[in-house]
Amino acid sequence: MDRWRDKVAVVTGAAGGIGSAVVEQLLKAKLKVAAVDNSSTRLEELTKKFENKTEDLHSYATDITKDEEVIKLYQDITKTLGPVNVLINCAGIARHDTLINGKTENWKSVFDTNVFGLCIMTREAVKIMRENTIDGHIVHISSIAGRTVLDIPDTNVYSASKFAVRALSESYRQELNRFGLKIKVTCICPGKVNTLIAKNNAFDESYDEMPGLEPKDIADSIIYTLSTPPHVQVHEICVKPIGEKWT
Repeated sequence: MDRWRDKVAVVTGAAGGIGSAVVEQLLKAKLKVAAVDNSSTRLEELTKKFENKTEDLHSYATDITKDEEVIKLYQDITKTLGPVNVLINCAGIARHDTLINGKTENWKSVFDTNVFGLCIMTREAVKIMRENTIDGHIVHISSIAGRTVLDIPDTNVYSASKFAVRALSESYRQELNRFGLKIKVTCICPGKVNTLIAKNNAFDESYDEMPGLEPKDIADSIIYTLSTPPHVQVHEICVKPIGEKWT
């Protein structure tokens, strides 16, 4: 991790379970962290949690689905901290609904955050990396639901959005190669993780009873990928708890 020391890492969904764990690990590795979340209240709580490291932690309340907010976000980060070297796309949501009777706004909100928000954040990060000749690293958080369609009621388009994240990760790799850029892209596919999104979107008792990972387990996977030599790209990691029933 020495190559990233004092470099700038941007983390979306930073106030959530996985995001917060990632922020903690990056701070331990001596990176300057831009914590991005759509909730200013939760960002305040995050800042209090790491109050002894506030010189390296800067929070930004941002709606990543809006181009103008993301562009301003990166302008502010670059001015205050410097150009982005690492982007961790942790932001993700789920909505209880069906496909045959569901509301369009619910489906759209999932894709806006899980897919288009990720694309906007990545596009603007790559622009800055290119302008500053930075061989950066971008990490996307997908899901086991992006590898297999889980038989869980009311997940509607969630699995489709996470399949999209995996497909985008490969598309980014190919496009970056085509432009001769040495920016790494890694996709992390966690199984069940004990987070607020899992708690809020537990769909039946069997889901509640399943074993789960802790957010730090996913953060550790991300730190591993960031620790690889410049010539090594870990393209995808699937992390499951022991005893998980999903394939």
